[in-house]
Amino acid sequence: MTNDPIYDSESIEDAPKGSRRANPMDVHVGTRVRLRRMLLGMSQEKLGEQLGLTFQQVQKYEKGVNRIGASRLFDLAKVLGVPIQFFYDEAPVGMHGSPDLSLGFADRPGESYVVEFLGTRDGLELNKAFARITDTKIRRAIVDLVRAMSGDDA
Repeated sequence: MTNDPIYDSESIEDAPKGSRRANPMDVHVGTRVRLRRMLLGMSQEKLGEQLGLTFQQVQKYEKGVNRIGASRLFDLAKVLGVPIQFFYDEAPVGMHGSPDLSLGFADRPGESYVVEFLGTRDGLELNKAFARITDTKIRRAIVDLVRAMSGDDA
């Protein structure tokens, strides 16, 4: 492997032979690709067609199994209509594979489970439907209902 500080010591290359552990940054970027694709209502097959890939290749990118190269990331950003930085937003680790300790406690990005949930079909459908509700009283009532059902009284 290179001495590139973006990749931490838990990279695929450091794993034992035959082990295929995905690099956490590759997984994060892949998750962001999947999130954006789903927000656009685009299938893996359709995205693959626009990039000259099979849906299986897109699937591997989204899972972080295959690392996305710079030119491919540029193409993905164009097709998905986002800046390249979008894929790194809310990254779970700093440049050296450790949490970014320069951020204050209150400034830390949202919990990763929120991004993971929004990347699911249920999360996406729930979010889109909720965003279409224009009545603020109904929106507040839904939030209160979900909090009560989840046992979160905060």
